[in-house]
Amino acid sequence: MTPRSVERIILKLRDEIRRHDELYYLQENPEISDREYDELIEKLRELETKHPKLISSDSPTQRVAGRPAEGFPEFVHRVPMLSLDNSYNIDELRAFDERCRKLAGGESPEYVAELKIDGLSLSVHYEEGVFVRGVTRGDGFRGEDVTSNVRTIRSIPLKLNAKAASIAREIEVRGECYLGLRIFERINNQREDAGEPRFANPRNAASGTMRQLDPSITARRRLGMFAYDVFAGQRKAFATHWDALNWAERAGFHVNENRALCKSIDEVIEFCNGMEARRDNLGYEIDGVVVKVNSTALQERFGATGKAPRWAIAYKYAARQATTRVNDIIVQVGRTGALTPVAMLEPVQLSGVTVSRSTLHNEDEIERLGLKIGDHVLIERGGDVIPKVVKVIESKRTGKEKKFRMPTTCPVCGGNVSRPEGEAVSRCIAADCSAQLIGRLLHFASRRAMRIEGLGFALAEQLIEKKMVRDVADIYTVTLNDLVSLERMAKKSASNVLSQIEESKTRDLWHLIYGLGVRHVGERTAGILARHFGSLERLGAATVEELDDIHEIGLTMAESIHDWFADSGNKELCQRLTAAGVHTEIAEHSSRQTDQRLAGKVFVITGTLPGMTRDEARQLIDASGGRVTGSVSKKTDFVLAGADPGSKLDKANELGVPVIDETEFKKMLG
Repeated sequence: MTPRSVERIILKLRDEIRRHDELYYLQENPEISDREYDELIEKLRELETKHPKLISSDSPTQRVAGRPAEGFPEFVHRVPMLSLDNSYNIDELRAFDERCRKLAGGESPEYVAELKIDGLSLSVHYEEGVFVRGVTRGDGFRGEDVTSNVRTIRSIPLKLNAKAASIAREIEVRGECYLGLRIFERINNQREDAGEPRFANPRNAASGTMRQLDPSITARRRLGMFAYDVFAGQRKAFATHWDALNWAERAGFHVNENRALCKSIDEVIEFCNGMEARRDNLGYEIDGVVVKVNSTALQERFGATGKAPRWAIAYKYAARQATTRVNDIIVQVGRTGALTPVAMLEPVQLSGVTVSRSTLHNEDEIERLGLKIGDHVLIERGGDVIPKVVKVIESKRTGKEKKFRMPTTCPVCGGNVSRPEGEAVSRCIAADCSAQLIGRLLHFASRRAMRIEGLGFALAEQLIEKKMVRDVADIYTVTLNDLVSLERMAKKSASNVLSQIEESKTRDLWHLIYGLGVRHVGERTAGILARHFGSLERLGAATVEELDDIHEIGLTMAESIHDWFADSGNKELCQRLTAAGVHTEIAEHSSRQTDQRLAGKVFVITGTLPGMTRDEARQLIDASGGRVTGSVSKKTDFVLAGADPGSKLDKANELGVPVIDETEFKKMLG
């Protein structure tokens, strides 16, 4: 190749790697596997080594990949958080051992073998034993200060015990933040139901969660962290890495129990092989084993290259993939009406499991893959518990493959299917669809909707199974005899449930509107609609234009509301709720609906209030014409603060936003 052609190849590789960096680190939407990414880096490094004059300071080979995302303060690591060199076979592990023995003057060093957790690295800082800061790895030299989010991780102690804290005034603990597989699947199901793209794997889910600007979202996703290193100031805290792990465990950190102190590389290899056989039963995703020289003195002597320490290496397991055929594509209906296409596969063995189906997420994903019924595909069982289709093998097409079309009516109930513009998910909007009825019942009975205590999953399931309830209006036709006839339902319990059902008829109109489960309509929107229209009947008759004209109701939401009330089954549902005696109008004497003393005021609520819950405070603000947001900004009028207010109080003081307590808040409400 000519120098010019080599330069073009190098520039193209750099652009491609930067694009994948952007997709991975900032958009949490990778297109290629880690192995394929590593191969791109290695190809670029090989070309630059042969043509050193073409190396530039901005090449991906000259830095650790990744950079801080926008939205969080930057923090410079005192000690760089370098990445690790990778090995993919036993020979490369033995070569690593040989290099270590040479650097150690011919001695055979001890190693510590730990699982390579598929997550994101964190640096957690303590001063005099108290947690002060949490920082992401970022580019290895500069990370993002995500202290508020790290504080929500329960496996990270907020205060070290006195003995643990005594090792130094400033302590830094590094670890890998991760999501358990069950939680990961739950989050992906919720995102799919909400019409949002699924996370590609637990690592991207953890990364996306850690970059949430609202810490309450991070808290709900239940991140964990396995600690793997300890610093006292800017130096390693202990003489050996094994001692550091043991200290972290005693100090209250979660340290992975699957680790080994190995006297030789043979013991390391034995550990690697043993964990590969167990990786499907761990409950979290791993992609290999990290091998480290145990002695801190040797670590310091070995040093590091520009991007990785010489005393550690990652032994990566092979991706778990297989080729099979898509025999059919069926459509499942979720509890919120989301239609999900599922590939029915020719059964194939993958990681010791027989795989016969794979979710395709939505119609856009099928289009992106270019998938047809009858295609041969490459599937992978990696971060997802359920295998995913990676790509279509077009070279195996015979011409008999058939194009898939999403149904225009619900495959379960035959109801109308809606897919709003700009959304990826099609949904059944029929209120009496049995596939989604349990979810609708539980939402209708929830505390923020109609507040029917005692109507939980087990009871809802039995009511539907016994055909006593086919939509939420049927709750009001259930009798005492009906309930007593169900399993584990005594007469007293049945009477209590009936009392709650009867009491729910008196809830405010906004509770009812929210409880109907209309797409995009949350509590605040339900309150706006209730105050604007005053009755369920007038709301149901509203046009898209009338809805779109309401402040804070956009076109997408307006179309969703209109489509729901235009459905014949939903119209009948509203009529039956009215006939059952449910309040479907705002009472004339209700001052809450006309109260505008907080009109236009923006509030942020933080901390624990002494006399009311945050939800109750939010409802009072909404009912008085105000608005509650999740973060403090220059547009915030008041911060309502209780005990343990956190960083929002600091932000309010920094911006000069007035801070009030519950007593002052009640005075504002009169």
